[in-house]
Amino acid sequence: MADIRELLEGVRAGTVSVHEAEHALKTKPYEDLGFANVDLHRQLRQGVSEVIYGEGKTAEQIAQIARTLAENGQVHGLITRLDGAKAKALVDWGLPLEYDPAARVGILGGKPESVTEGYVLVASAGTSDLPVAEEAALTAEMQGCTVRRAYDVGVAGLHRLLARMDDIMDASAIVAVAGMEGALASVLGGMAACPVVAVPTSVGYGASFDGVAALLSMLNSCAAGVTVVNIDNGFGAGYAAAKICIRRK
Repeated sequence: MADIRELLEGVRAGTVSVHEAEHALKTKPYEDLGFANVDLHRQLRQGVSEVIYGEGKTAEQIAQIARTLAENGQVHGLITRLDGAKAKALVDWGLPLEYDPAARVGILGGKPESVTEGYVLVASAGTSDLPVAEEAALTAEMQGCTVRRAYDVGVAGLHRLLARMDDIMDASAIVAVAGMEGALASVLGGMAACPVVAVPTSVGYGASFDGVAALLSMLNSCAAGVTVVNIDNGFGAGYAAAKICIRRK
């Protein structure tokens, strides 16, 4: 069965027996592939299917997980931290994959339609932060959110950020992506009415300590409404911002 609602509608209509429904419910929550227990109820619980973390998995493992999700009615899928060689293999094997090499993100089955009235604004301090910012943006879009992007608007040229005031003030949630000293998150937190999810990146010179300086700066922000995810965790930020946006629709 594609999903629980379809199953229950079938029981009500008499096209599915109680025994068949019972069997489907017993077996549906997850499928054991030996190397992974694929969560088949994630979409029912959270509105989006299980996200596949590509790093550390073989292309064969990723393909098997993706096919299992698709066979159980989860049409749209997201693969994060996917390298080009694995992406090529998945395409060669016939999976409906769109690949963003900068963000290292694979999209299965295309993006879903937006279900939100508002939008998530993804802002990056510099062009070097784009891979993490795009991971956040694509993650939010895969949850059904409209996303606006404001890239290379860091504090080294604050006028660039001020030119996007309309986008900032009307956003349902903002993802602030910055390396170096991570100041962008505090600036946005002091300007916006919505929650700001800050993402420190590993961009910067020696004393940035691969993102630790930005992380500490964001954690110590004096701007209210700023919360922080892990270094380079665009996925976590995009996911959280999308949840906020969807709740506010």
